[in-house]
Amino acid sequence: MSSLTIDESAFVEATNDANTLEFSDEKQQGRFELGISMLIYSWDALDIAVANQWGGIDSADKRDWITAIVIDLFKTNKIVDIAMVEETLLYAMVDEFDTNVEDDTSLIVASNVIKLYEECYAMNYGRVEELYARYVEKEKNRQGKPDQRIVHVHGDDDSSCEEDEEDEDEDMMELVVEEEEIVTTTAEPIIDDDGFELVQKKGKRKF
Repeated sequence: MSSLTIDESAFVEATNDANTLEFSDEKQQGRFELGISMLIYSWDALDIAVANQWGGIDSADKRDWITAIVIDLFKTNKIVDIAMVEETLLYAMVDEFDTNVEDDTSLIVASNVIKLYEECYAMNYGRVEELYARYVEKEKNRQGKPDQRIVHVHGDDDSSCEEDEEDEDEDMMELVVEEEEIVTTTAEPIIDDDGFELVQKKGKRKF
Protein backbone atom coordinates (compact mmCIF):
# COMPACT_ATOMS: atom_id res chain seq x y z
CA MET A 1 0.00 0.00 0.00
CA SER A 2 1.38 3.37 -0.98
CA SER A 3 1.19 6.27 1.43
CA LEU A 4 -0.25 8.31 -1.45
CA THR A 5 -3.47 6.28 -1.32
CA ILE A 6 -3.94 6.57 2.44
CA ASP A 7 -6.66 8.76 3.87
CA GLU A 8 -4.79 10.20 6.84
CA SER A 9 -8.03 11.53 8.32
CA ALA A 10 -9.54 8.04 8.65
CA PHE A 11 -10.81 7.03 12.09
CA VAL A 12 -13.17 4.63 13.85
CA GLU A 13 -15.69 5.59 16.50
CA ALA A 14 -17.62 3.62 19.09
CA THR A 15 -21.34 3.23 18.43
CA ASN A 16 -24.45 2.42 20.45
CA ASP A 17 -23.33 4.51 23.42
CA ALA A 18 -20.28 2.30 24.00
CA ASN A 19 -17.54 3.88 26.07
CA THR A 20 -14.69 2.27 24.13
CA LEU A 21 -13.99 0.55 20.83
CA GLU A 22 -13.43 -2.84 22.46
CA PHE A 23 -15.63 -5.55 20.96
CA SER A 24 -18.08 -7.18 23.34
CA ASP A 25 -18.00 -10.36 21.27
CA GLU A 26 -14.99 -12.45 22.31
CA LYS A 27 -14.42 -13.84 18.82
CA GLN A 28 -14.40 -10.37 17.28
CA GLN A 29 -12.01 -9.07 19.91
CA GLY A 30 -9.79 -12.14 19.63
CA ARG A 31 -9.56 -11.89 15.85
CA PHE A 32 -8.89 -8.17 16.07
CA GLU A 33 -6.07 -8.60 18.58
CA LEU A 34 -4.54 -11.39 16.49
CA GLY A 35 -4.68 -9.16 13.43
CA ILE A 36 -3.01 -6.28 15.29
CA SER A 37 -0.27 -8.63 16.43
CA MET A 38 0.33 -9.84 12.88
CA LEU A 39 0.48 -6.27 11.54
CA ILE A 40 3.02 -5.31 14.19
CA TYR A 41 5.08 -8.45 13.57
CA SER A 42 5.13 -7.80 9.81
CA TRP A 43 6.43 -4.23 10.23
CA ASP A 44 9.96 -4.41 8.80
CA ALA A 45 11.33 -1.50 10.83
CA LEU A 46 10.36 -3.18 14.09
CA ASP A 47 11.34 -6.62 12.82
CA ILE A 48 14.89 -5.41 12.12
CA ALA A 49 15.09 -3.63 15.47
CA VAL A 50 14.12 -6.82 17.29
CA ALA A 51 16.47 -9.03 15.26
CA ASN A 52 19.38 -6.74 16.08
CA GLN A 53 18.29 -6.32 19.71
CA TRP A 54 18.35 -2.54 19.49
CA GLY A 55 16.06 -2.60 22.49
CA GLY A 56 18.31 -4.94 24.46
CA ILE A 57 17.94 -8.63 25.19
CA ASP A 58 14.22 -8.21 25.82
CA SER A 59 13.57 -6.68 22.39
CA ALA A 60 11.05 -9.38 21.49
CA ASP A 61 9.10 -8.64 24.67
CA LYS A 62 9.10 -4.96 23.78
CA ARG A 63 7.51 -5.79 20.42
CA ASP A 64 4.73 -7.62 22.26
CA TRP A 65 4.37 -4.59 24.52
CA ILE A 66 3.96 -2.33 21.48
CA THR A 67 1.25 -4.68 20.23
CA ALA A 68 -0.48 -4.41 23.59
CA ILE A 69 -0.44 -0.60 23.72
CA VAL A 70 -1.91 -0.38 20.21
CA ILE A 71 -4.69 -2.75 21.27
CA ASP A 72 -5.22 -0.67 24.42
CA LEU A 73 -5.94 2.38 22.28
CA PHE A 74 -9.16 0.68 21.25
CA LYS A 75 -9.91 -0.53 24.78
CA THR A 76 -9.65 2.93 26.32
CA ASN A 77 -10.92 5.35 23.66
CA LYS A 78 -14.19 6.02 21.88
CA ILE A 79 -12.40 7.38 18.83
CA VAL A 80 -9.10 6.21 17.34
CA ASP A 81 -7.62 7.73 14.20
CA ILE A 82 -4.61 6.99 12.04
CA ALA A 83 -2.50 9.75 13.60
CA MET A 84 -3.03 8.34 17.09
CA VAL A 85 -1.90 4.87 16.03
CA GLU A 86 1.08 6.15 14.05
CA GLU A 87 2.29 8.40 16.88
CA THR A 88 2.05 5.49 19.30
CA LEU A 89 4.22 3.36 16.99
CA LEU A 90 6.80 6.08 16.39
CA TYR A 91 7.14 7.06 20.05
CA ALA A 92 7.51 3.42 21.04
CA MET A 93 10.31 2.91 18.51
CA VAL A 94 12.20 5.90 19.86
CA ASP A 95 11.64 5.10 23.54
CA GLU A 96 12.23 1.35 23.38
CA PHE A 97 14.62 0.91 20.44
CA ASP A 98 16.30 4.32 20.05
CA THR A 99 15.16 4.23 16.44
CA ASN A 100 13.65 7.01 14.36
CA VAL A 101 11.46 5.60 11.59
CA GLU A 102 11.59 8.23 8.87
CA ASP A 103 9.84 6.41 6.03
CA ASP A 104 6.07 6.01 5.59
CA THR A 105 5.84 2.45 6.91
CA SER A 106 4.45 3.54 10.27
CA LEU A 107 1.66 5.38 8.46
CA ILE A 108 0.92 2.29 6.39
CA VAL A 109 0.74 0.10 9.50
CA ALA A 110 -1.55 2.63 11.20
CA SER A 111 -3.84 2.72 8.18
CA ASN A 112 -4.03 -1.07 8.13
CA VAL A 113 -4.89 -1.09 11.84
CA ILE A 114 -7.90 1.16 11.21
CA LYS A 115 -8.98 -0.93 8.22
CA LEU A 116 -8.61 -4.10 10.25
CA TYR A 117 -10.90 -2.76 12.94
CA GLU A 118 -13.55 -1.89 10.36
CA GLU A 119 -13.32 -5.38 8.87
CA CYS A 120 -13.55 -7.09 12.26
CA TYR A 121 -16.51 -4.86 13.12
CA ALA A 122 -18.19 -6.29 10.01
CA MET A 123 -17.07 -9.79 11.12
CA ASN A 124 -14.90 -10.07 8.05
CA TYR A 125 -11.79 -11.94 9.20
CA GLY A 126 -10.24 -12.60 5.81
CA ARG A 127 -7.37 -10.14 6.37
CA VAL A 128 -6.60 -11.60 9.80
CA GLU A 129 -6.43 -15.14 8.43
CA GLU A 130 -4.25 -14.02 5.52
CA LEU A 131 -1.84 -12.17 7.83
CA TYR A 132 -1.58 -15.14 10.15
CA ALA A 133 -0.98 -17.62 7.31
CA ARG A 134 1.70 -15.32 5.89
CA TYR A 135 3.38 -15.05 9.29
CA VAL A 136 3.42 -18.82 9.80
CA GLU A 137 4.93 -19.37 6.37
CA LYS A 138 7.54 -16.68 6.93
CA GLU A 139 8.62 -18.19 10.24
CA LYS A 140 8.79 -21.64 8.68
CA ASN A 141 11.09 -20.37 5.93
CA ARG A 142 13.35 -18.70 8.50
CA GLN A 143 14.10 -21.91 10.37
CA GLY A 144 17.62 -23.17 9.84
CA LYS A 145 18.64 -20.16 7.76
CA PRO A 146 21.01 -17.30 8.66
CA ASP A 147 19.12 -14.26 9.87
CA GLN A 148 19.23 -11.77 7.01
CA ARG A 149 17.80 -9.04 9.24
CA ILE A 150 21.01 -8.51 11.16
CA VAL A 151 22.62 -5.20 10.24
CA HIS A 152 25.68 -3.40 11.50
CA VAL A 153 25.24 0.24 12.40
CA HIS A 154 28.29 2.44 12.88
CA GLY A 155 27.60 5.46 15.06
CA ASP A 156 29.00 8.81 14.04
CA ASP A 157 28.82 10.52 17.41
CA ASP A 158 31.79 12.20 19.04
CA SER A 159 32.07 9.60 21.79
CA SER A 160 32.60 6.85 19.25
CA CYS A 161 35.28 8.89 17.53
CA GLU A 162 36.98 9.57 20.83
CA GLU A 163 36.94 5.87 21.68
CA ASP A 164 38.50 5.04 18.32
CA GLU A 165 41.18 7.67 18.87
CA GLU A 166 41.87 6.28 22.35
CA ASP A 167 42.26 2.80 20.89
CA GLU A 168 44.71 4.16 18.31
CA ASP A 169 46.64 5.97 21.03
CA GLU A 170 46.90 2.76 23.05
CA ASP A 171 48.22 0.92 19.99
CA MET A 172 50.84 3.63 19.48
CA MET A 173 51.86 3.47 23.15
CA GLU A 174 52.33 -0.28 22.87
CA LEU A 175 54.47 0.26 19.79
CA VAL A 176 56.60 2.86 21.60
CA VAL A 177 57.04 0.55 24.57
CA GLU A 178 58.19 -2.21 22.28
CA GLU A 179 60.69 0.13 20.65
CA GLU A 180 61.94 1.30 24.05
CA GLU A 181 62.67 -2.26 25.02
CA ILE A 182 65.85 -1.86 22.95
CA VAL A 183 68.51 -1.65 25.65
CA THR A 184 71.99 -0.15 25.33
CA THR A 185 74.70 -2.37 26.82
CA THR A 186 78.43 -2.10 27.35
CA ALA A 187 80.45 -5.10 26.18
CA GLU A 188 83.05 -6.74 28.38
CA PRO A 189 86.59 -5.38 27.70
CA ILE A 190 88.73 -7.43 25.38
CA ILE A 191 92.46 -7.61 26.14
CA ASP A 192 94.94 -8.42 23.38
CA ASP A 193 98.07 -10.56 23.73
CA ASP A 194 100.16 -7.51 24.70
CA GLY A 195 97.80 -6.55 27.56
CA PHE A 196 96.16 -3.61 25.83
CA GLU A 197 92.37 -3.10 25.91
CA LEU A 198 90.76 -3.06 22.48
CA VAL A 199 88.27 -0.26 21.77
CA GLN A 200 84.76 -1.55 20.81
CA LYS A 201 81.75 0.16 19.29
CA LYS A 202 78.71 0.41 21.56
CA GLY A 203 75.75 -1.53 20.25
CA LYS A 204 72.03 -2.24 20.97
CA ARG A 205 70.08 -5.46 21.23
CA LYS A 206 66.60 -6.55 22.15
CA PHE A 207 65.81 -8.67 25.12
